[in-house]
Amino acid sequence: MSIRSAIATIVAFATTALAHGTVSGFLTDGTFNQGFLLDYYYTKQNGGELPDIAAWYAENTDIGFISPDAYNTSDINCHKNAEPGALTSTVAAGGTVDFKWTTWPHGIGPVLTYVASCGDVDCSAVDKTTLLWVKIDESGYDTTTSTWAAQTLIDNNSTWTTTVPETLAAGNYVFRHEIIALHGATTENGAQNYPQCMNIAVTGSGTDLPEGTLGTDLYAADDAGILFNPYTTISSYTIPGPELFGSSGSGSGSGAATSATSAVASTKAAASASAIKATSAATSAAPTSAAVTSVVATSSAAASTTAVVTSSPTTLATVTKATSTTKAATTSAASPSQSGSVDAASLYGQCGGKAWTGATTCAVGTCTSYNDYYSQCVNA
Repeated sequence: MSIRSAIATIVAFATTALAHGTVSGFLTDGTFNQGFLLDYYYTKQNGGELPDIAAWYAENTDIGFISPDAYNTSDINCHKNAEPGALTSTVAAGGTVDFKWTTWPHGIGPVLTYVASCGDVDCSAVDKTTLLWVKIDESGYDTTTSTWAAQTLIDNNSTWTTTVPETLAAGNYVFRHEIIALHGATTENGAQNYPQCMNIAVTGSGTDLPEGTLGTDLYAADDAGILFNPYTTISSYTIPGPELFGSSGSGSGSGAATSATSAVASTKAAASASAIKATSAATSAAPTSAAVTSVVATSSAAASTTAVVTSSPTTLATVTKATSTTKAATTSAASPSQSGSVDAASLYGQCGGKAWTGATTCAVGTCTSYNDYYSQCVNA
């Protein structure tokens, strides 16, 4: 890769990292697994070699989203032009998966986790359009504390913990973790979905293999939890998507329509965030992820949980590999660059709304009003 290309890659990530986010790493029962990093896309476009990982490849190079008008497309499964990861990680039924996002700015919206069985096919070769998704974790709005699940994730160092149901049958699964941002949801097509996928094999003696839902049937643009006004007094919120697996929620969310997040789950997620940060730093020698790892390492440390993490050191994941090819990117290798005033909002950053005192112009994109409370920099 040329020096110019390398600089363009770093600038592109630095610019977009301030906007939304992706899952940069995840822990399966305390074992670190590398997430898909945006610089992998540019590495591939410039002739570099991509690492084999369990996380799925996607072409959301602007850290953009899936809007409700694309719910009927295959992109709703695992994001834009997503392709399966080459490896498969492992977690025990009843164990935990901790998803570490890059800096996440939007504290309004639910957090959900799904699984889909790959059946007799290795997940590295699965057809995403045939996956049947089962919701195993959900959290929406806590009416007691007036807190959204997305804000809880932010407060836990952009980390979310999901507990795998103990009764889930052993086998190979694709895990689909998602934040639905609702800051623009007062208007039609204003909700923003951020699905992230990774291959994880579940072990144990469970026998439940519930029937799932095709990705294109998960949501409708007029669902009560998709077309929703979050800027009024909220007495209840219906989490979108199919029914939660089991009689009660698992992981960070309780699974109720108006869900509360426990302090225990919050502490666990914060501890996991510290573990992921520490392990990310240990793996920063990898040439394709060094620039991104340094960005992740600057996020705020979780308070009062470091001792818990260091008492059980996180280890690198042992994963299984299957032959897989990554889909060739169909977009240009040219990367976006920051321009304009340093006081301008970044792409997908907030640029207006009632009581907003920040930037009102955009360094990239156009400032678009979604409602009286929120305007955002988006591509024209």
